[in-house]
Amino acid sequence: MTSTTEPVEPLSVWQLSETTLLRFATAGSVDDGKSTLVGRLLHDSKSVLTDQLEAVERASASRGQDAPDLALLTDGLRAEREQGITIDVAYRYFATPRRRFILADTPGHVQYTRNMVTGASTAELTVILVDARNGVVEQTRRHAAIAALLRVPHVVLAVNKMDLVDYKESVFAAIAEEFTAYATELGVPEVTSIPISALEGDNVVDASAVMDWYGGPTVLEHLETVPVSHDLAHCHARLPVQYVIRPQTAEHPDYRGYAGQIAAGTFRVGDEVTVLPSGRTSKVSGIDLLGEPVDAAWTPQSVTLLLEDDIDVSRGDLIVPREDAPATSQDVEATVCHVADAPLVVGHRVLLKHGTRTVKAIVKDIPARLTLDDLSLHPHPGQLVANDIGRVKIRTAEPLPADSYADSRRTGSFILIDPSDGTTLTAGMVGESFAAPEPVRDAADDDGWDF
Repeated sequence: MTSTTEPVEPLSVWQLSETTLLRFATAGSVDDGKSTLVGRLLHDSKSVLTDQLEAVERASASRGQDAPDLALLTDGLRAEREQGITIDVAYRYFATPRRRFILADTPGHVQYTRNMVTGASTAELTVILVDARNGVVEQTRRHAAIAALLRVPHVVLAVNKMDLVDYKESVFAAIAEEFTAYATELGVPEVTSIPISALEGDNVVDASAVMDWYGGPTVLEHLETVPVSHDLAHCHARLPVQYVIRPQTAEHPDYRGYAGQIAAGTFRVGDEVTVLPSGRTSKVSGIDLLGEPVDAAWTPQSVTLLLEDDIDVSRGDLIVPREDAPATSQDVEATVCHVADAPLVVGHRVLLKHGTRTVKAIVKDIPARLTLDDLSLHPHPGQLVANDIGRVKIRTAEPLPADSYADSRRTGSFILIDPSDGTTLTAGMVGESFAAPEPVRDAADDDGWDF
């Protein structure tokens, strides 16, 4: 398999190990050119193989197009190609000598807003496209609000189709100013604005020869150099227990280890820890990594912790530092995005999955639904339908150790599941957000609860 353009040396295992990983998502309104941007990014960075390009050329020719439609590199569903739109989240993996990337190309239609939430939920950067002819539209504001809700650290405003407005600096400046002001209101920490033409390749991988008034980075340059400041190794240490290892063999008769992927922070031998929700305490007596003992381990390594004391620990428990433990509670207040077609209503009995722990729960109240168009709150809507974002209060059958989403995107998030068929209903973010409503006074709602 060869590259589409001039041959390039493949990255060695050593080179890849030395690069950092950036997860990013693209978003924007319909026909803003998201898939074309992604296709151009892959093509010009020499991340497209010959057979892939040949398939795109054949598909483009069958549609009567003279040049290959690079959007087809990501629009893989038949319905997407027929309609010329993105429907599902398309994931792509590529690398340059400076960094590895996981890219999520998300849909622009309002009815697929929940897909954008899925794609951006793990992203450290979101590229929001705007058509230079249309400027900031309703869907642009919606996607900026979602990026703010999901606490995405970096936002790139890509003003696309500059070739259709004669590459005018004034058009770009006006759009960038309007979007940046709106994003600042939402609390977005960083916005980088870049004028591009995905169709022509201006400022995507290579600098534009016709926009000499712009002196900033291209899209790829920014992706390669943006600080990956999500260093979870220095956050609150958290290990959700996934499996208890007890071989009970002649070689290891008393071995008891607690295996899982470290969600955040660093664990060291000798650390005093607490097991939640029980609250029992012990000390880390050993750490096994890939079958070998180590003195320390950090996120996102999968390890086995050994404790000095023989205490009751099972799947779903959370091991944390004794001096840095989250509060446990049966009452969870969160901002949620409802992703299921069936509505979420007050009184709905659900399963709540947080890390490796799944507990029974009841939707106690829906204090507000957020209108993303103008960030207004509709109080007590009674239900949330597909793509709605709102505030909920949930009562769990067992105490839940959850961080605030503002402190930890990994241990501050959860999903609600339909107990009848296992369908994912809602994605939740614990704690306050910019959409937090005024506190709602609870009446005697607890009467009749069976837990």
